[in-house]
Amino acid sequence: MGAGGIAAATADTSRVEAPTTWKSYLMCVFAAFGGIFFGYDSGYISGVLAMDYFIYKQTGQAVPGADASDAITNAFVIPTSDKSLIVSILSAGTFFGAIIAGDLADWFGRRTTVILGCFVYSVGVVLQTASDGSGLGLLVTGRLVAGFGVGFVSAIIILYMSEIAPKAIRGAVVSGYQFAITIGLLLASCVDYGTQNRLDTGAFRIPIAVQFLWAIILAAGLFWLPESPRYFVKKGDLVKATAVLERLRDQPKDSIFVQEELAEIVANYEYEMSVIPQSGYFSSWANCFKGGLRNPASNLRRTILGTSLQMMQQWTGVNFIFYFGTTFFTALGTISNPFLISLITSLVNVCSTPLSFYIIEKLGRRTIMIWGALGMVICQFIVAILGVTVFDNDNAVKAMIAFICIYIFFFATTWGPGAWVVIGEIFPLPIRSRGVGLSTASNWLWNCIIAIITPYLTSTDNGGVDLGPKIFFLWGSLCVLCFVYAYVLIPETKGLTLEQVDRMMEETTPRQSSKWTPKTTFAEDMGYTKRDGSEGGVVEEKVEDAGKVV
Repeated sequence: MGAGGIAAATADTSRVEAPTTWKSYLMCVFAAFGGIFFGYDSGYISGVLAMDYFIYKQTGQAVPGADASDAITNAFVIPTSDKSLIVSILSAGTFFGAIIAGDLADWFGRRTTVILGCFVYSVGVVLQTASDGSGLGLLVTGRLVAGFGVGFVSAIIILYMSEIAPKAIRGAVVSGYQFAITIGLLLASCVDYGTQNRLDTGAFRIPIAVQFLWAIILAAGLFWLPESPRYFVKKGDLVKATAVLERLRDQPKDSIFVQEELAEIVANYEYEMSVIPQSGYFSSWANCFKGGLRNPASNLRRTILGTSLQMMQQWTGVNFIFYFGTTFFTALGTISNPFLISLITSLVNVCSTPLSFYIIEKLGRRTIMIWGALGMVICQFIVAILGVTVFDNDNAVKAMIAFICIYIFFFATTWGPGAWVVIGEIFPLPIRSRGVGLSTASNWLWNCIIAIITPYLTSTDNGGVDLGPKIFFLWGSLCVLCFVYAYVLIPETKGLTLEQVDRMMEETTPRQSSKWTPKTTFAEDMGYTKRDGSEGGVVEEKVEDAGKVV
């Protein structure tokens, strides 16, 4: 093979990916650890906002005694506006971080961007830990800075895993990211539960400082993992792309399987660049919005699908439980230990998610998200109806908690991992980093919006409307929209390489996508194989020239 060349290409659609060993599986799985960032940072704040000592430091009010009146007890809370700011500011940072990360991933690489995100996140943790709780300045600034780091990690770790994982387990590997999120949420609940009764700043500083550990583990581990081969193809460095693929697939040097997989990646990239060339920085962003709405394979449609899918995931209302669950259960006044209930919901989330590793590959992305939305609709409305009819009944309260847990089960096995898997698969290589970045930014934008408005929907403070259990009617109605959305718009991408997903979206509709099978390879279509379509065709050197493989 000449420098930068590809020795062979194939017309066999079953040979467009090299065989993979357990060693390479483990390399892909480790990257999912990045979900810990998202989960822990989202989860710890719920408990902190309900801690007596934190409320005392923020408000200056004395902790109510056991014989305090209901009026005094009810007044001992973080003001709604402050609660909204503290929770939502992280999402504001992640929104901008996710958008910026798309550029950084193309300039410096996927792995490097995630490591940089770990560093930025650590700076934010330092600022938060330095806060003594007596004001919002350091805490809010720290959460904003940490948000940028989480934005880098949450956007690019999905992109990185999607690009390095074998097609047979790509859904399961990316689902591992959601599993890591749930573990982060559970760990946050455990730490909060253990420090809630401390009468010093350790009550909230310990949960904050623990975040350092996740940044150190992920950054250190990524130094030992390879860069994405598709990044090197985009940069025109096929020698490095070949070396990375050999390592990822655990194949020997000059493996014919690696050459055939690389040929397919290069051919797909060349095809996409011929359809929509990139002539500069701004045009590369504009390419995300090119094409018509009537064309399901257009970049515009894919960008809308990715951003709206992440919006819908937030509309399921699950983060209401994890952001405000402790304070909501406390406000209900019928649950003796709200911290314990929040811990249980986090535990259900963790235990349910591994099931998605199997069903997302067995049943497919589209199928589980349709049925998952239906299950969430049923649970949400049952909780809402019980809450407005027999709310004072102890058995009814237990039933509400049970159906909230079942609702979390449906989310954790379907929409939780499914949304992340799909956005990592639907974008073509030339716009993939920016498309995933925009989609992740959409998740955090709606995360921020929900974090801002939810306190006003569950409290009468500052002109709010306390819906109480009736808020589940809102989440249930939004889950109905999720059901319709999944049926009409989500394609089936199970068992396809990223390049085959690209072709599938050109040739079929979401409702027919599960029946689609690849008929040719991009290598064959772009003339990389022999004239008769047989294997072993020689591809002359391919180098990147002005953003185009020629």
